[in-house]
Amino acid sequence: MDAPKTLQEAIIYFADVENCRQYMVNLRWSDGVVRCPHCDSENVDWLPNAKLYKCYEKHAKQKFSLKVGTIFEESPISLEKWLPCVWLITNAKNGISSWELHRSLGVTQKTAWFMLHRVRLAMQDPNAPKLAGEVEADESYFGGKAEFMHLDKRTRMKMAGKLDRGGYGKAIVMGLLDRNTKQARVKVVKTTRKTELRGTIQEHVEAGSTIYSDALKSYRGLPLDGFAHEFIDHAEAYVEGAVHTNGLENFWSLMKRSLKGTYVSVEPFHLQAYADEQAFRFNNRKDMNDADRFAQAMRQIVGKRITYAELTGKEAETPLG
Repeated sequence: MDAPKTLQEAIIYFADVENCRQYMVNLRWSDGVVRCPHCDSENVDWLPNAKLYKCYEKHAKQKFSLKVGTIFEESPISLEKWLPCVWLITNAKNGISSWELHRSLGVTQKTAWFMLHRVRLAMQDPNAPKLAGEVEADESYFGGKAEFMHLDKRTRMKMAGKLDRGGYGKAIVMGLLDRNTKQARVKVVKTTRKTELRGTIQEHVEAGSTIYSDALKSYRGLPLDGFAHEFIDHAEAYVEGAVHTNGLENFWSLMKRSLKGTYVSVEPFHLQAYADEQAFRFNNRKDMNDADRFAQAMRQIVGKRITYAELTGKEAETPLG
């Protein structure tokens, strides 16, 4: 059977251990020669009964699996389940919940949640090129509505100044969209102050580009940062010639549909991961099929790892002695 093109084919194809092994080998070593991840030696051999490789150089951890050095490292879940998991999350337009994944793969909901977050880590691309040319900039708010908060909580947030500018204590995500390449960059920010928003633009956009934004005053100093800047006041209109942020409005619509309809409740601590997930699918939606998106995510699994302690914010906790 050739490489899978649909979910049905992927489930059948990756149910074969040998297919999983060969896929991972081709993914990690383009020449097909397996090398030890610890010493880079080619003096290795496949142990079919143990389903491990063994390096014959003298060092610790001579035996290793194809998961070592990837987001799958130290996971007891087999590749026969991991690879369909990656396929599902990369191609589900509105995401896939941990409860749905746990029923589909036969793992616990806690395990499914951890698996999804590992795949979201692979979806991040720290080496993505800067945006250039015509770039839209906008920010959006995510979280529960103030009208549904308990009065005490709403009062405390109001006194702390966290209910300003319509945000109602919600998390803030800033988005940038290259109109030419249709590539988006998203970042969770603490405030909408100029230092943070303009700093994010400098980080992700080439100097000399034209930034289109709304009338938020935080953007007004962009010409001082080396950017052309045009803005539109949404109190008067939403489009004025080429000046609008409608491309990003489309992205926000997709992201909010995913969060409200599939994930329902997301902690601000994890919001960046969900934003990266949506950006990955958005950036790889054109001229790509399901197999292409899966392959793109798999190419980004190497050299990344997150532990459950890091994911739950408990890594720094000191055990009682």
